[in-house]
Amino acid sequence: MALYLCVDCGGSKTSAAICDATGTILARATGGPSNFAYLPPAQSLAAIDSTINAALLACSCPAPFAAASLGISGVDSPAAIASITPALSSLLAIPPGPNLHIANDTHLLASPVLTHPDISHAVAVIAGTGAIAVSFRQHPDGSIEELARVGGWGWILGDEGGGFGVGRETVRQILAQWDRASVVGGKSQSQLVESPLTRRVLETFGVTSVPEILRAVHLPDEGVDRLPREKRLSSLAPLVFEAAFGDSDPLALRILRTCAGHLAEQVAVLLGVEGAQMAVKAQESVVCFGGSLVAIERYRALVLDDLKQRGHVFRYVEFVDDPAAVGAKGLVAAVKLAAHDGK
Repeated sequence: MALYLCVDCGGSKTSAAICDATGTILARATGGPSNFAYLPPAQSLAAIDSTINAALLACSCPAPFAAASLGISGVDSPAAIASITPALSSLLAIPPGPNLHIANDTHLLASPVLTHPDISHAVAVIAGTGAIAVSFRQHPDGSIEELARVGGWGWILGDEGGGFGVGRETVRQILAQWDRASVVGGKSQSQLVESPLTRRVLETFGVTSVPEILRAVHLPDEGVDRLPREKRLSSLAPLVFEAAFGDSDPLALRILRTCAGHLAEQVAVLLGVEGAQMAVKAQESVVCFGGSLVAIERYRALVLDDLKQRGHVFRYVEFVDDPAAVGAKGLVAAVKLAAHDGK
């Protein structure tokens, strides 16, 4: 039996799906993070290897694979793809070529364009730990070409709209409110601490006053029970969503609107202006969301509302909750189409 593998390699986890030639999912598994930009190559490969092996254990049919597709967060250039291809080729026993497809993880989200015969463009938007938006065009032969991308710069330089961005914006807004309250005087600063979100952030960092947050954020990574700095920020995201949608905290709601606006702004760049060579039209495209943050419907709605205010309304909106499975099925379809065209 021919087996087809797809691996979704992200900053929070690695997901693998194995299917047969009919597109039926036979097994899936999850493992640790495998972001190529943040982790040493050996650590990324180890996470990918262990996740694939876990999927194979759940599958009654052993390898080898007929074809494989890997969408890897942090693989953002031909040079990055070339650097990791030999190791993945050896790991999977698939020679470099058409049966081994390696790309950024956004490519796994573009598959829904194949299900809508009246359009030929897709915009994939990932907002999980990080954030990126990429546009694609489907060709008549069924192949999908990347057109342009915005974001995906990592937590230091970007990731606006993703978990890092939400955490960073949270700290910035709390500190900014504290600064303004120091000018107003009176009880303004004490009232700020009464915000449900501010209280949770203080508790998370184990501090009792807003100014202490700065030290908690900037402390070096080395230390017992101390999260890496980027994780200290991204770990705040669930607190913001809980305060916004559970407690209706005005501060948390404002933060999410700001972050959703940042994400919408990235998408809007891909939509461009009339006549831009690589721009796509929202009304002629499907937007495909993926990632833990945009899995929350109310956050997706904030992004879409912001885009609507900018004059962009997509013909179709989809959330891809299992990119590895979608990618595996898309891989089978692509292999079949290539075989048909070769006849």
